[in-house]
Formats: sequence, structure tokens, C-alpha cells
Amino acid sequence: MINITDAEWKIMNLLWEESPRTIMQITKALADSTGWTKHTVMTLLKRLEEKGAVRYENGEKAKLYQPIVSKDEIAVEETKNFLQKAFKGKIGLMINTMIKEEALTKEDLEELYSILENGRDTTNE
Repeated sequence: MINITDAEWKIMNLLWEESPRTIMQITKALADSTGWTKHTVMTLLKRLEEKGAVRYENGEKAKLYQPIVSKDEIAVEETKNFLQKAFKGKIGLMINTMIKEEALTKEDLEELYSILENGRDTTNE
């Protein structure tokens, strides 16, 4: 199981969009939104490498980083962790809370109904 921080998500999203990328390309892409230096990016990439989320190959002039896990894999793990922390692992409790707090629009609910119907069709096959 790979847990990544909010800062690591920023790097992973860049790598999922386009890879491989060098440290300088990542730093440049995130400079305006984060203000991170090359050293900050290097530290985050090292952590992601240790977690098994990215790897690099030596390029002609610099290391080329790429993800080795999919966005879906990480999203599923993050969702499970969130559900466990906030709602004791119960998705029904989460949805019920969101409905009570009016955090879901009519469109959101219609989308959920559609997803659930499609899921029912898939599991009954």
C-alpha cells in the first residue's frame, strides 16, 4: 500500500500527465503554484522512489522520472484510507452524511445512481 502526501500528489499528477520528466522540468512546471526549489523536488522524488511510486532512468544529461503505479491504484488506496479514518470504512455512512449536509447536488446524486446501476449490472453477470 502506497500513501502519498499532498505535495507528492502534485509531482505524481505531473508524471501521470507526461513522463518521463527531469527534476528541472518538474521544478519548472510547479514553480508558480508551489514555489518549490530543485532541492524540494529532489527530496519529494526520493520519497516517492522509496515508496515504490516512481523510478528513474539515466538520460543523456539528467535522470528521467516516471511513475510505476497508476493514478487509479493510488486513488483507490487513498479513498480506502479516507473512508476508514472518517467513516469507519463505511461508504454508505459517508454518502448519507454528504446528503444530510447538502454536499451533493442533484446532478451528483443522479451520477451516483447511474454508477450504482452500472455496478449492479456488472456484478450480476
